[in-house]
Parts: sequence; structure tokens; C-alpha cells
Amino acid sequence: METAAHGVVRHAGIMSAAVMLSRITGLAREIIMARLFGAGVVFEAFRLGFLLPNLTRDLFAEGALSAAFVPTFTDYLTTRGKNEAVRLANLVATAIILFIGLLCIGGAVFAPQLVDIFAPGFRQVPGKFELAVHLTRIMFPFLLLVALAAQAMGILNACNQFAVPALASSFFNVGSVSFGLMLGFWIGPHLGLSAIEGMAWGVVLGGALQLFWQAPSLLRSGFSFRPAIDWSHPGLRHIIHLMGPAILGGAAVQINVMVNTNFASYVSDPLRGPNGPVSWLGWAFRFFQLPLGLFGVAVANATLPTISRSLASNDFIEFRRTLSRSLAVVFLLTVPSSAGLMLLGSDMIAAIYQGGKFDAYDTQQTALALSCYAIGLAGYAAAKVLTPAFYALRDSRTPMLTSLASIAVNFGVAWYSVQHTRLGHAGLALSTSAVALCSCLLLFVRLRGKAGGVYGRDLFASTTKILAATVLMSAVVWVVDHLIDSGLGTGKLTSVISLAICIPIGLAVFWAACKWFRVAELELAAAGFAGPFRRLRRLLPR
Repeated sequence: METAAHGVVRHAGIMSAAVMLSRITGLAREIIMARLFGAGVVFEAFRLGFLLPNLTRDLFAEGALSAAFVPTFTDYLTTRGKNEAVRLANLVATAIILFIGLLCIGGAVFAPQLVDIFAPGFRQVPGKFELAVHLTRIMFPFLLLVALAAQAMGILNACNQFAVPALASSFFNVGSVSFGLMLGFWIGPHLGLSAIEGMAWGVVLGGALQLFWQAPSLLRSGFSFRPAIDWSHPGLRHIIHLMGPAILGGAAVQINVMVNTNFASYVSDPLRGPNGPVSWLGWAFRFFQLPLGLFGVAVANATLPTISRSLASNDFIEFRRTLSRSLAVVFLLTVPSSAGLMLLGSDMIAAIYQGGKFDAYDTQQTALALSCYAIGLAGYAAAKVLTPAFYALRDSRTPMLTSLASIAVNFGVAWYSVQHTRLGHAGLALSTSAVALCSCLLLFVRLRGKAGGVYGRDLFASTTKILAATVLMSAVVWVVDHLIDSGLGTGKLTSVISLAICIPIGLAVFWAACKWFRVAELELAAAGFAGPFRRLRRLLPR
């Protein structure tokens, strides 16, 4: 009989396969942008214009909306029936359209003020500020589309459908690039659009594709949108009640991003001046998001409906066990990933990004930022699992206070790194890691007391073994990578060869070490994450 923990990992495996495709297509999108525009005025203005509406992705897709909506919707679906769940979904969708629609209008109107807040240093470069404002206004409708897509994802996940919503991001990546290239380089010039304006409109159209891709699955599940307003509905009021503190807590993330972008806009690189740090941080964070999305977000999204059902059934033992095993699986997957990003990050970036206007210096500076981001990967991923658990327990105050405390941590580390060290933009990545680790620790300690324990001894034993296996893997990979560089020299071809050799060796060493140390979650993770690929192999022609 499948336990809840096995079900979580199986669903997380399905989502990870889809998220892997999403991250690959996302990297392809970033590669195209990097090679077309480089780390200059145009691309940094585009990145900020996309950043402002995209900040709500964490707030809605992986934050307040999912954390508040999914437990409430799951409870309605489990205890009150399909019709009540459908009505609740329609009420929430209508509220999203009304509030987020107004927010989009406000964002477009006050785009100059927003750019001034996030990147005042842009005014120092002629034309950079004005271009960022213009692109921000074009892309702000993406905010509404991604919020509705997040709700659709929550509905499908609650119905135990994980692959379709996880693939939605891939459709955004492919759609935004395809529409962007078409508008920017084919149709756009005849309409008076520049290349970067075409890519901006591509983001909006890609967001629409991300939403409508999920529509057939919603219809098959019996959910069709019909506008409805009832502010007295207990389910809607409960979601709003949970989302209030969650939005305040999520706003802390936006403030941290604002602070770091603000600092980055003033950072002057010895070779590139003010044009570079914002782009290097963005490219590094894209790499950082790969294991975060594959493992942290996938496990978190698969865990939330399961623990919500456990609490709806008053099964606290199953709640604690599922949460503990989910955290152990997250550490099993992210701790070695962090080490790999720090050891092989430069080779990865050179192999994937380097070319066109993206040169070896861009590779070096992006890899430096990536190493600092990687330090906090396990904490960031674990917080993705821990935060929704509080909402499932109907406690929105703890995540809010933790997020607000992170503002002080982030500002302190960012300010010190930029003002009193030579880390520059990498210090801003380091502040992100410090926030992730501190938030994870605070959330875990509080949840352990609130839930009456989370099988902490088993979790500690597994984590210790995972750390030991990671150290062994890192030592072997470092030696092999050093020997390859010594024998072949530096260059893009060497980076490709190093990755082709070091990654399989590192995986084999880590697997063998975990088997030797008897890490309990190894087989659980292998079965769950290999399942989707086994099913795909059976579908392929022989």
C-alpha cells in the first residue's frame, strides 16, 4: 500500500520531469536573450521591466495564493463536494481579475516611480531609465495572467493532476521566445517595434499561453469559469484572511529583491562599469532556479495537498511523517546540487551561455554570483516545503513574521557586502543565501514546536549522512575537474568535456556513498523521480 510520503515523492517526480523541461526551455530563452543583447543597457532595461510583474510569481504561484487557496480548496473538495469547490474556485478567480487587474493598471501608470525605486542607478546611463519604464508598461499585464495560471495550478494539484500545470511554464518559455522573435525580428519592424519591444510583447503572449494551456484539463475536471461575487462566502473570506499575512510576508521577498536590485544598479564593475551586475545576477539566479524548481518547488507542491488532506482527516501522525520525509528528500536532492553548482558552475555557464555578446568575463562574473546563490539552495528549497505547512495548520502569522525578519537580514548582509567587501554583485547573491538559511531555521524550529515534533532525530540522521556523502562526492569531482583543466587548458570545449565526465562521476560517487551510509530516502527518491521517465520510455517505439 502506498504511504502518503511515497505519494508525495511520486507526484514530485512527475512534477520534476515537467519542471526539468520548463527549466531547460527557460535556459534556452535566456541563452537567446544573452546572445542577442548581451549584458548591456537594452537587456538590463528588459530584465527590470520583466522583474516588476514577475515578482508576483513567487507571491502567487508559489506563495500566498497557493498556500492559502490549496488547503481551503482541498478541504471543500474533500468534505463539501465538487459543486461547492467549483463555486469557491469561481469566486477566487473573479476576485483575482478585479484586484490584480487594478494592480496592473496602477503598475503601468506608476512605472516611472517603480523603476526609480528598484533601480535608481539607471538614471546615470542615458536612455536606460526611459527604456525600462516603457518595457515595464508593456509587460505588466503578465502579472494578471500568471496569477490566474497559479490558481489553475492549485485546482489541478488538489485534483491530483501535477504534470499539466508543471508543463505550463514550458509553454510560457517557448511561447514568449517564439512570439518575441516573430514580433521583434519579423513582423515588428513593419509595425515600428524594436527587437526588445517585440520580446516584451512576447512575454505577455507567452503568459496567456501558460494560462490557456491548463484550460482543457480544468474543463475535463469539471471546472469552468463563471464570474461570481460573494464577499460573504466563508471559503473566500478564509482565503483572504490567510492571504493577508501571506502577502505581507511575500512583500518581504519583493522588498529584498528591490533592495538587491537597487544596490546592483549602483555597483560599478572595474571592466564593465554599471552595465553588467544586474544581468550577471539574473543569469546566475536562472541557474539557481533549476535545482530549486526541480526539487524544492516540486516536492513542496506535491506535499501541500497531501498534508492538507491529513489535517482534514485529523491525522497528525501522518502530517508529521510526510513533512519529515519531504524535508529529507529535499536535502538529499539539493545539498549535492549546491556543491555541484559551486564546483562546476563556471563550466556550466561557459558551456551553455558563452557565445555571441556573452564573453568569458561574463562567464566568470556570473559563476561567482552562482556560487554565492548555491550556498542557500537547501534552505531556500526547505522553506518552500515548510511555509505552506503553516497555512495548512491555519497559521499565517509565523511565515509573515519570518519573512519580515528576513528584510533586516538581507539589508544588513547586502549593505555590508557592497560597502565593506570586494564581492560587489556576488555579495548580493550571498545576502539571498543568508536570508534563505535563516528563514529555514526559524520556520523549522517554530513548526517543530507547533506540530509536536517532525521526527527530528530521523531527519538529523539522514541529513548528516547526506552531508558526508556530499563531501566525498565534492572531493572526487574537484580532483577530476582539476586534472581535466590541467591537461586540456581552459575554454568552452574543455568545459563541455569536464561536465560530460564530472557529472556522471559525481552522481555515481554520491549514490554509492548514500547506499553505503544507508540513507533511508535514497530509494524513495529514486522510485518517485524515476517513475515519469520509466513511463515515458514505455511509450517510446521499440
